[in-house]
Amino acid sequence: MDPEEPSGYLDYFYTTSQNPATESNSHVSYTTVLLPILYGAMFLVGVLGNLALMGALHFKRSNGRLIDIFIFNLAASDFIFLVTLPLWVDKEASVGQWRTGSFLCKGSSYVISVNMHSSVFLLTCMSVDRYLAIIFPATSRKFRRRECAYKVCVSIWIISCLLGLPILLSRELTFIDGKPYCAEKKASFIKLTWALVALIFTFFAPLVSILTCYCCIMRKLFVHYQQSGKHNKKLRKSMKIILIVVAAFVFSWLPFNTFKLLSIILGLHQKQEQEPHFTSHFLKLAMEVSGPLAFANSCVNPFIYYIFDSYIRRAIVHCFCSCLKNSDFGSSTETSDTHFSHVFSNYVYSEDLVRRRKRSRSL
Repeated sequence: MDPEEPSGYLDYFYTTSQNPATESNSHVSYTTVLLPILYGAMFLVGVLGNLALMGALHFKRSNGRLIDIFIFNLAASDFIFLVTLPLWVDKEASVGQWRTGSFLCKGSSYVISVNMHSSVFLLTCMSVDRYLAIIFPATSRKFRRRECAYKVCVSIWIISCLLGLPILLSRELTFIDGKPYCAEKKASFIKLTWALVALIFTFFAPLVSILTCYCCIMRKLFVHYQQSGKHNKKLRKSMKIILIVVAAFVFSWLPFNTFKLLSIILGLHQKQEQEPHFTSHFLKLAMEVSGPLAFANSCVNPFIYYIFDSYIRRAIVHCFCSCLKNSDFGSSTETSDTHFSHVFSNYVYSEDLVRRRKRSRSL
């Protein structure tokens, strides 16, 4: 393996150059000083935030919401990933060297892959659940049950674990000049083709589904505003939550996966042309910059829900302040989704009555 080749740049995370002597001082400072600080902060903040979120949702699971099942699994996925961050802190601080052995090299890479897949699929299921709850509140009741949600989450974990298996085969501990590096094996044309197909169907297709669901939700809300002639505070707040969650997801993952997509396409082109291209170095640097953004999404989600979701905020406060009475939490259990369902159930029912009256008059 060529020490100067940006090996591993097609993986779900980047690897720094395997020859630090060829890097500039500013690049070395970024990878050996700034990244360990960023990852260390993400580890502390994210682990505490996701633990608090999981604890609160587990404590209130008996009277929780359906969507809390997906939020709990998303927090669990983020927590498992964040536990591996100290390994990458050590890796960056030691100028790219992997000093924790082959097992953790493969294992931590596998965890990152599973986390990415499960996070995207869980967010997609959350968007579909809200779409059904808001657009089809009556007809979706037979599908939107806790038993179905649990089965969907189990399926997501199984699929994510299976999709992460190629990482176990392609990731290895490589020694260059006697120094260990956790790197990706040289990619073949078939492997690059599979990576391209997998990226489209495991990120970009779910992203389109998420955006489509939320666009339909927003359109329905605006129609409701126009016809009702009034703005509901809970509806406005829920719209804000929707926009922020989607914006955080897109801002965190889209740049990294876009550069990854370009890297795969470039790799396929180079396999056919058999010529090196300077753009690969630029894409590697771009992924190094956008990589921490993708990782940061795992520690940001709990704070988004805490700040903008009053139900989760009350659950966390109630979980860590046992002196609060149960009535304080139960007195306001109506959530944005249940409120949406009630509003649009009445809205759809009234529209149906109007149509029936018009038909009866025409007859």
